[in-house]
Amino acid sequence: MTDPQQEIETAQSAPEATTEAEATETKTAARQPRKAGAKTKQTISKNEARSAPQKTDASTTVARTSRKIHSQKERAQILSDIEQSISRGQSIKSAGKQAGISEQTYYHWKKAAAVPVSKSNDLMDLLALEEENKRLKSLLAERLHKENAELRKKLGLE
Repeated sequence: MTDPQQEIETAQSAPEATTEAEATETKTAARQPRKAGAKTKQTISKNEARSAPQKTDASTTVARTSRKIHSQKERAQILSDIEQSISRGQSIKSAGKQAGISEQTYYHWKKAAAVPVSKSNDLMDLLALEEENKRLKSLLAERLHKENAELRKKLGLE
């Protein structure tokens, strides 16, 4: 068993030990240069106080709506509405706000919906080349058929 006198001395020496440790820590901190990103205890406690959840009225908080995913038809309709608003003299920003999308979303959708000019021209060129190819093949087949018939007559195979 421990002596009650020793317990009292231990209890009295414990606060002295902590104060000595704090004094040593303070002296060490005073001697060492402070790092640029180091936070003090006071700064940390202020940040914690700021990040603590604050109680507010439900009526004063604005509920953030979830992100809406629009179908291709909806996007096309919104884009056409915005184009009409722009043609009437409204700015892109205000027309987009009225439609419920941001200006950046408008440009992103417009870029995705637009058919690149080079692809459409390439497709038209390809179709034209295919038709010309068919015409030339039939012309070649007709000429070869005529030459073949003339050779048969000369050789007397007919």
